[in-house]
Amino acid sequence: MGETPRLIATDIDGTLIRDDHTVSARTAGVLARITGQGTPVVLVTGRPVRWLKMVYDQLAEPLPAVCANGAVVYDPARDEVLRADPLAPQHLAEVAERLRAEVPGIAFAVEILDSREMRHEERYPLRWDADHEAIRPVRTPEELLSVPAVKLLVRAGEQDPDVFVELVAAAVAGLAEATHSSNSGLVEISAAGVTKAAGLDWYCDRLGVAAADVLAFGDMPNDVPMLTWAGRGVAVANAHRAVLAVADEVTAANSEDGVAAYLEKIFGVD
Repeated sequence: MGETPRLIATDIDGTLIRDDHTVSARTAGVLARITGQGTPVVLVTGRPVRWLKMVYDQLAEPLPAVCANGAVVYDPARDEVLRADPLAPQHLAEVAERLRAEVPGIAFAVEILDSREMRHEERYPLRWDADHEAIRPVRTPEELLSVPAVKLLVRAGEQDPDVFVELVAAAVAGLAEATHSSNSGLVEISAAGVTKAAGLDWYCDRLGVAAADVLAFGDMPNDVPMLTWAGRGVAVANAHRAVLAVADEVTAANSEDGVAAYLEKIFGVD
């Protein structure tokens, strides 16, 4: 990649925003100036579409997003999903069957309707928007797995996330992708071949931008495919060791506006 990338792709949580979920004025300003100069910025996140508003409200204007770890490509200007690549019900059922056989006490939730809504088993612990109208429990396991899901969420009590994701990945190998982006023992499962890299690749192809011309930022294992795919992959200093291992460069931590600092240097803006 040349000195100036043609597209910026950045993870949100732990990367672009601070630990209190705020976008600093510095970061919002840098993104506005870069997009104003004509370079696209894309948010590439494990978040569902319904969790983007809290970020958009802190930006000068909403940015296109690759959500649900690559399963959903979203255009906020039109409130339109450009692409969705969900797990089909039959694949959901097979994944759930494999995992119930391997993991005692496992509990499931699914992101459905292009991640605009979530359904969960009663015993699945909710962390964020438990009272949101889009979040509802199901009465039976069959109901949970009856519609396509852009992401299957898996918990089994408190787990070491790195160990747990290896167990889950081995159980679903050949059928689905397993990754994680938190320290709470949550594993996120997508359809086979669906990663942040795959979703971003589809969007970049639509714009005529090659992977070699993309600058990407991340902090957690679900960012590894994107950082290795992009022409330049940059980890924030607080990143997981798996991300630091594959990154081309390391910038300051998310709490120190590491993405903004790096972009100021590359684009000569402040």
